[in-house]
Amino acid sequence: MEKRVLIAVLLSFLVLYVYQTFVIEPARKAAAARRPPAGTSPAQVQPGVKPDARPTEAAAPTASVVAAAAPEVPTSELPGRDIVVETRTVRALLSTRGAHLRSWQLKKFLDARSQPVNLVPLDLPSGSPRPFMLKLDDPVLTDRLNTATFQTTGVERDTIDASGTPLTLTFDFSDGSGLRARKTFVFSPDSYVVQFSADVRAGDRQLNPAVQWGPGLGDGMVASRYTQAAEAIFHRAGKVERVAPNKIGQQPLYDGPFRYAGADDQYFLTASVGPQSPTHVEYDTLTPAVAGGQSAAPLVAFTARFAQPPSGAQFFAGPKDFDVLQAVDQELVRVINFGIFSWLAVPLLKALKWIDQYVGNYGWSIIILTILINVAMFPLRHKSVVSMRKMQELQPEVKAIQDRYSKLKSTDPEMQKMRAELMNLYRERGVNPASGCVPMVLTMPVLFAFYSMLSQAIEIRGAPFILWIRDLSANDPLYITPILMGITMVVQQKMTPATGTDPMQQRMMMMMPIMFTVMGLWFPSGLVIYWLVSNLLTIGQQYATNKLIGPPKVKAVRAAAERRLKQAGAGKTDAAARADDSAGGTAARGKKG
Repeated sequence: MEKRVLIAVLLSFLVLYVYQTFVIEPARKAAAARRPPAGTSPAQVQPGVKPDARPTEAAAPTASVVAAAAPEVPTSELPGRDIVVETRTVRALLSTRGAHLRSWQLKKFLDARSQPVNLVPLDLPSGSPRPFMLKLDDPVLTDRLNTATFQTTGVERDTIDASGTPLTLTFDFSDGSGLRARKTFVFSPDSYVVQFSADVRAGDRQLNPAVQWGPGLGDGMVASRYTQAAEAIFHRAGKVERVAPNKIGQQPLYDGPFRYAGADDQYFLTASVGPQSPTHVEYDTLTPAVAGGQSAAPLVAFTARFAQPPSGAQFFAGPKDFDVLQAVDQELVRVINFGIFSWLAVPLLKALKWIDQYVGNYGWSIIILTILINVAMFPLRHKSVVSMRKMQELQPEVKAIQDRYSKLKSTDPEMQKMRAELMNLYRERGVNPASGCVPMVLTMPVLFAFYSMLSQAIEIRGAPFILWIRDLSANDPLYITPILMGITMVVQQKMTPATGTDPMQQRMMMMMPIMFTVMGLWFPSGLVIYWLVSNLLTIGQQYATNKLIGPPKVKAVRAAAERRLKQAGAGKTDAAARADDSAGGTAARGKKG
């Protein structure tokens, strides 16, 4: 029975592997030709700095206000200008041409070129929507607003420091036709949230524009068959819904109200959040061109329309860090796709982060947490091994009973007698056939939760361990740890008491190390390290348990004909002889010795 459980676990992993390989479109590496914004240098970022666990996501009343009054002058012909806003978490680049966001760099997260991760790609085709562009019902007015040059007042420098106090930045536009627009941005020193307001008027009539967030995301750091590409995500009616890029074209429009709506990838999120939530969202995709003819993962754009003109609407663009998301909205943490084991993955993540505060290396933190988990599960595993040993000792007698009924069909009423004999045997020897299975099943959620946690936790993204493992979220580049994991699985299997003689089960058991080793070649190295260390601890526990309970005491069962002949000579009936067929002895074994 225990082997059936292991086979079920194997099949579960195979289903997961096939689903992620052939159903979920794997993410590709972002274009290597993307260049960072001008003025960015490695000195502006601090590699290894961890996200602040206590962000201030709700902007307080602003202490610094720029452009408090809008000039009533035509601004359509003014040249465009770039303005950089520096906070402690982001470096935002805004253009007065359309008053939109050109770049949004996360200072504490680096890409493959050791540059700050930019959630707004710079190499988008001309005419692509950009974050905070507006969309009106009239395409002519929409084009007019997004191409006109807005004006700012009181902004004398191209770079504004907002790392100390909140900053309000206002852009204004007006022309001779009566079209006027004002965009207001509020930045907080420690936040990944921008508060945005838009007031658009055509004469005396106020318009309600939708807010665009152009194609974005695309990590460019981790790309494998287990990496989530950018996709649509929204929270509606208490449920989090996701739409893959290849499905967006089939249904691009969704109606709310939404608690939040946007797009995310493996580790980052852009979304409209906060009290003023959108009531209508439209999605679109764009696949950027890559030099050399290589394919790239599609980028996802969304447009959010509110019931009223946006006033203090909040837009989040940052990491899928549990503490950061929780500070914005308790429900926002559900964008981290832990799956059905989130109830266990979240405590494991918090424990991992707590350990890392003292260790300072997530690789060693994973090992320490693995040791603690295995210590906690030692009683269950010990009980499982003891029960399996008892079942192993009964196998000759169990097989003798099964052989007597081997010619009967499973639907034959006589098979009930076989089951009754087996249950009587288990009862007489004090063995519960399920007692070895249940403890093992109870440990399975921990393995699946650890897999979910390590595959989604941004904390291990780019986190080095030792020697050749420089990124715990990527697979082992030398494939050393997966091979060692496979070897430990073989050793563990050899040490596990055999409780069945089914050849098919035995072949499946022999295939398990091979299958898991192959799958482990592309698993995140942090997960493989957990699995390897857990196997080593299980082997040690198995060895200790075998020493405690000693070698198995297997009884040899005499042939049924021999027992019946002897019992018939003693005056027993044939029925009584069959009832005693399950009683084994050691005489035959002693003669051979």
